[in-house]
Amino acid sequence: MKKWIMALTVVAGMALAQDASAQAMGSDYRTALGVKFYPGALTLKHFTGNNRALEGIASFWRHGFRFTGLYEIHGDINGAPGLKWYVGPGAHIGVYNKGWYYRDDRNKYYDDGDMSFGIDGVLGLDYKIKGAPINLSIDWQPYFEIAKYPHFGNWGGFAIRYTF
Repeated sequence: MKKWIMALTVVAGMALAQDASAQAMGSDYRTALGVKFYPGALTLKHFTGNNRALEGIASFWRHGFRFTGLYEIHGDINGAPGLKWYVGPGAHIGVYNKGWYYRDDRNKYYDDGDMSFGIDGVLGLDYKIKGAPINLSIDWQPYFEIAKYPHFGNWGGFAIRYTF
């Protein structure tokens, strides 16, 4: 009996892996993991529906760490298979590991160990390369910092991810 269960488990696993591989090679994907440049970050995007996705971004930079969570609404771009626009809200939380200054020493925002949190937005383009398990995106992320020194800022960048 144990051999039959093991055999069925292996067959089911192979079928699921084949389905995931076929999807990752098409012009759509369900989940993608990769890196984002500016700032250096790890990014994980997962579609919860046909045009809705959650993205987590763990950013590491010389002044600390920040985790950003985004809820993204995606839309197709006619005549461009695999290319989508996206927009959405989000939030961030982080910790500074040394002082962060705006322009010069007179405009200090954060000291070592200060918390950072605020609300975010995102606007971008997402492209899934057909026939390869690769996803590329470029975006702009404006944010409003609520902690210690409230201010508006923005960043964004280029991401490359492996789809599965």
